Amino acid sequence: MPEITMPRLSDTMEEGVVVSWLKQVGDPVEQGEILAEIETDKALMELEAYDSGVLEQILAGEGARVPIGTPIGVIGDGSGTTASGPNGGTPAPAEEQAPAGHGAEPDTRPVPAVTVTEPTVDSRATVRRKKTSPLARKIADELGVDITTVVGTGPGGRIIRQDVESAHRAAELDPPRKVVPALPSEVSAPAAGDYEEIPLTTIQRVSATRLTESKQQAPHIYLTNAIDVTDLFDFRAQVNATLAQTGVKVSVNDLLLKAVAVTLRNNPAVNVSFAGDKLLRHRGIDLGMAVATPAGLLVPVLRDADRKSVSEIAAESRDKAERARERKLRTDEMSGGTFTISNLGMFGIEHFTAVINPPEAAILAVGAATDELRLDDGEVVTRKILRVTMSADHRAIDGAVAAQFLQQLKDLLEHPLRIVT
Repeated sequence: MPEITMPRLSDTMEEGVVVSWLKQVGDPVEQGEILAEIETDKALMELEAYDSGVLEQILAGEGARVPIGTPIGVIGDGSGTTASGPNGGTPAPAEEQAPAGHGAEPDTRPVPAVTVTEPTVDSRATVRRKKTSPLARKIADELGVDITTVVGTGPGGRIIRQDVESAHRAAELDPPRKVVPALPSEVSAPAAGDYEEIPLTTIQRVSATRLTESKQQAPHIYLTNAIDVTDLFDFRAQVNATLAQTGVKVSVNDLLLKAVAVTLRNNPAVNVSFAGDKLLRHRGIDLGMAVATPAGLLVPVLRDADRKSVSEIAAESRDKAERARERKLRTDEMSGGTFTISNLGMFGIEHFTAVINPPEAAILAVGAATDELRLDDGEVVTRKILRVTMSADHRAIDGAVAAQFLQQLKDLLEHPLRIVT
């Protein structure tokens, strides 16, 4: 019977959470039908059926966190349909099943696996024979990869060449570490009842891991510039007056996105990623735009932002921000960014530093514009001042290169007509 396995739905996905089953045990299934909703590290995704038949078993109930390649259900011809459990088709937990005694009928209901044991030599041979392609075995032998530790993402959990190569790359980037026993802490744990445990969402868990790695591996340097945006605010008012009949409304952040895109186009040395013994200089300028959502921080990407008009950026950024909060963005709309902007100005934050979003090499933190006194030809005047701070990976971007980028961005924002010309 074809198994339904947890698929790899994004490049960084290691496990998924079964949010809901749209089919229940005993329901007929057609190839291409949506079976369940899966939460990845980036979005809510729909799981399609690869085979037609009847949903005979649900092995992972709603809320279950499952590694990629692990079976979560079974589709058959209907002859082996099991009885529904108490949770709408999910088999009953093992502790709820009565043990078979002398003279009792054996319980034939499937018991979902709750532990993973090391396979024996014979079972390993079975895994190799039934769920591993010959090419994958050959590549594994050449690279020295233990194929029994590789998670398959092919049909039915089959291990394919890409799985072996991904495992080899992961081993090179993250070799086994020596485990050092933790010293006993002198800080006592909070008393029971003094706190509430709130499980992290998948997005929060992945963000915590990736941003910790970013701070540990990428030597951050920080550069701050104060920009007079008085004329930028006036220019924005003129643009919105011109676009009044179109229904498009441009924000200061939209103008900032366009200005950053233009500045990146003129400074390709900033539009890079660090890759060990080389730099990857990206041809496209794909801007990430940090958006706070109830599930955690998401970063929609605006492709080729330097080639788009301010009104196009305004419409696209608003649409993607709304869909990010509703968890309706596709995975490809949140991957492949080359530079990210994080704006906390709407919360009144005047200055902050942001953590680089790997594999990018830089991120721009934008604060609120505030009224400040300045000298203009010997006279004290009030101007709107905006502070931006660039965090850069010093392995990929030198301080002088980052400073030149900020200098050109400041000049562009202080002469906003140049943004659209």
